Amino acid sequence: MNSSDTGPLASRRVAILATDGVEEVELVEPRRAVERAGAETRLLSLSSGEIQAMNSDVNPAGKHHVDQVVADASVDDFDALLLPGGTTNPDHLRQDSDAVAFVRDFVSSGRPVGVICHGPWTLVEADVVRDRTLTSYPSVRTDIRNAGGTVVDQEVVIDRNLVSSRNPGDLPAFCDAVVDVFSRA
Repeated sequence: MNSSDTGPLASRRVAILATDGVEEVELVEPRRAVERAGAETRLLSLSSGEIQAMNSDVNPAGKHHVDQVVADASVDDFDALLLPGGTTNPDHLRQDSDAVAFVRDFVSSGRPVGVICHGPWTLVEADVVRDRTLTSYPSVRTDIRNAGGTVVDQEVVIDRNLVSSRNPGDLPAFCDAVVDVFSRA
């Protein structure tokens, strides 16, 4: 999507990596926040076409047009990355080698990454949470600890280039933090 020419994220390109099962509000609200701040967003997924978003993991929500297949994407084309949650979305992503490599390379590049709810599952699979502090949905926390990360139960956690939040209730604080961190990158 196109952005405005003004705002703290003007001229920034933000990748959003998601697939079927993404939690609708965790895709839509952060996307809206970075676009309002001036960023251009591109929805990356495992295949072309559309992805099916969900409400509370089980209720179908909207469908969203995929801008680019992650296998064809380059980290160098983006300034920041958003990883929304939903239970099945990151579960599918972490089983795809192209998605995992993209996330690993993105975090390793030092560019900022915003991740919410179950989204850290993809970070765990990419082996980028070791010695990092973040938060997530409660059911993901053991996986983060087992992968060498530290988990805290806070609305928003910022550790270097990672911004994380627990659930949709944290979206206002998450969106504010993402815009702030993305603008400083």
